[in-house]
Order: sequence, then C-alpha cells, then structure tokens
Amino acid sequence: LSWNQAPLPAVFPPVRLEINDSEGHPSSSHQTLKGTSKWATSLENLLEDPEGVKRFREFLKKEFSEENVLFWLACEEFKKTQGKKQMQEKAKEIYMTFLSSKASSQVNVEGQSRLNETILETPHPLMFQKLQDQIFNLMKYDSYSRFLKSDVFLNHKKSEEQEENSPEAQTAAKRASRIYNT
Repeated sequence: LSWNQAPLPAVFPPVRLEINDSEGHPSSSHQTLKGTSKWATSLENLLEDPEGVKRFREFLKKEFSEENVLFWLACEEFKKTQGKKQMQEKAKEIYMTFLSSKASSQVNVEGQSRLNETILETPHPLMFQKLQDQIFNLMKYDSYSRFLKSDVFLNHKKSEEQEENSPEAQTAAKRASRIYNT
C-alpha cells in the first residue's frame, strides 16, 4: 500500500465519565458553560438560548434596534417552513414586517430595494439568507459587544452568580465533595 492507500486507524470516541453529586446532578467541574458564561462566548451561543434571546431583545429594545433580532429569528423560523403556501405567507409576512419601504419594523440592510414583492411568489428556504447574514453581522460586530457590557447582561450575570453561591447550592456542593473525597 502506498501512503495514500493505507487504511485509516480506527478512531474511538472519547469516553466521558460523569461524576454526579448526591442528587444525581453532574458535578460542577464537569458541567458545560451555561447562561451568561455561554452567552459571552459567542452571539451564536446567545441566540441558541431562549433566555439569552429574551435578554438580548430587552437590551436591543432599549437601543431601538429590536427589529434586528426579530428579523433574524423570523428568518430562522422561515427556513423550517414546509409547503409552498405556508412559505408564501411567511415570506410575505417577513417582507411586510421588516423589508418593505412601509414595514412597521424595517431593518437596515443593503440591497433591500432589489428584493421586491415578485420574489414572494416563488419562495425558497434561503431566500432571505443574504439579508439575514447582514443583520447577524451587524448584531455581532455592533450590538452584541455593547450587550456584554450592558446592565441587562451584567445584572443577569450577577443574579446567576448569587444563585450559584446560595446556601442551597453550597450545601449540594459540600455533599458532593463529602461523597467523592472520602
């Protein structure tokens, strides 16, 4: 066999041992990031968390730019739409709400004028992708960094930390350490 014909070595997925506390919850050293810690790693992580979206919307509302995240969310939902009739209805709703010159929550995107109502007759799941990407980048490089410094984010982070440091949480941690450090 030549080097490019050699069989690939078998790769086994890593074994992950999970240590649980006395109540069956994973111990804190093995938990993945949650809440504000996860939101702070990327806008993508923030938008995957319903609570994160809620807090981000709250922040954007104060900045008078909530329409950006609403448009992004509408486009994500649109991609999952099945059936031509439903796609036409949702596409028209997105167009009228966010893209039309008479839109109630108009988003500021380039090339907006090139998207006219005739495209709504033959919708496809990615028809808004370019505009959605523009809005995502606008949020990522503009609003998101301000959100991470905002009172909305910092207050939520503080309340999360207070919950983690509550007597109940500490008691569970002590029970877990007694069980595993004997």
